[in-house]
Amino acid sequence: MATFPQKITYIIFLTILSLGCINLIDNSPIGKKQPQQPFNLSKLESIKTAIAKGQREKRLPGGVLWIEHKDSKFCKAYGKASTTPIHSLTQIDTIYDAASLTKVVATTPAIMLLHQRKQLDIHDPVKKYIQEFDGEGRDEVTIKHLLTHTSGLRPDISVTGWEGHTECIAKCVSEKLRAKPGEKFIYSDINFQLLDEILRRTTNQRLDVFCEKEIFGPLKMHDTGYNPPTEKIGRVAPTTVTEGKVLQGIVHDPRARKTKGVAGHAGLFTTAPDLARYARMLLQKGELDGIRLFSSATINLMTSVQTPPSLTARRGLGWDIDTGYSSPRGSMFPLGSYGHSGFTGTSMWIDPFSQSLVIFLCNRVHPTEKGPSIIPLRRTIGTLAAESIRGFDFENVPGALPPMRD
Repeated sequence: MATFPQKITYIIFLTILSLGCINLIDNSPIGKKQPQQPFNLSKLESIKTAIAKGQREKRLPGGVLWIEHKDSKFCKAYGKASTTPIHSLTQIDTIYDAASLTKVVATTPAIMLLHQRKQLDIHDPVKKYIQEFDGEGRDEVTIKHLLTHTSGLRPDISVTGWEGHTECIAKCVSEKLRAKPGEKFIYSDINFQLLDEILRRTTNQRLDVFCEKEIFGPLKMHDTGYNPPTEKIGRVAPTTVTEGKVLQGIVHDPRARKTKGVAGHAGLFTTAPDLARYARMLLQKGELDGIRLFSSATINLMTSVQTPPSLTARRGLGWDIDTGYSSPRGSMFPLGSYGHSGFTGTSMWIDPFSQSLVIFLCNRVHPTEKGPSIIPLRRTIGTLAAESIRGFDFENVPGALPPMRD
């Protein structure tokens, strides 16, 4: 018969198992005091409660959470991946439409690899690579302006009056600037459509082909890419029901759909485990499992503030640091951490100070886009995730950025 302490230990084990997958590295000798659990389980339970509340409020059908802190991780799938036309439960490896995470998981690293290899320079004018992008102030726009959303271009081109990648770029090139380059932060998909074209003209490869060969393949991100193959469609969380048909494995973004699913601003599909590998590489300054993708100097350049000091919005190259889009940071992660989000419900935040990462993937646009905003839930998850990490003082972080003053 089990003793009382044995029963208590078993109950604790079952509680941890029910919360999610927790991986702890413990090399302490037998008989030595065991290390403290790295995650506060009550905070993780609070995340579960917040997600359940979001489900009741029709903010999302379900999702996948992945938290890492140094060598420890917590991951869990919640709710449903699909409610229409069939009901299916979310799994840890459910594939999600990444939406604007495409900008920082595909396009930004692709451009930064070319910069690192001196095939281009981020300070180069866009006109050097897209000659027709000139006149009316366009000549002054640099690749860095595109990466930091300070080009002066408006958020989107019209979704009508064109078809295919070539016509898309023609529309982008003809856009008039709404502000002088470097003068204003305007989050714009056009910036990343132009970056896609710069990569194509520099490498003579499509963005999806380049990323598979140079980024996803080396990092063993086997479920990440554009236009998921037929054999993986069953694992893809569907998005909006359009004209009576659910979009599953077909990109949700209408402009990316018109370019056959491959674009610089949207189109990527991915999983939480794959994004965790990518984020881990960033935290390890460009290296993962013996494969070095970037130099530490390139990582520092990409993930530090690159917007002009005159702007209150602070961005890295591609990455968000401190703007109105920073809800995944929550209220605890220090300024100087970085991340991004996507329209479909995806988000990730990476904190180099505590060596932590938080990924939350959901299809909040399923079966319709008309539900309440996911932003409050993102903020709650970011805050609780930081609060769940034991042994790090988020109140006093040497090297963190000071708050901006208006």
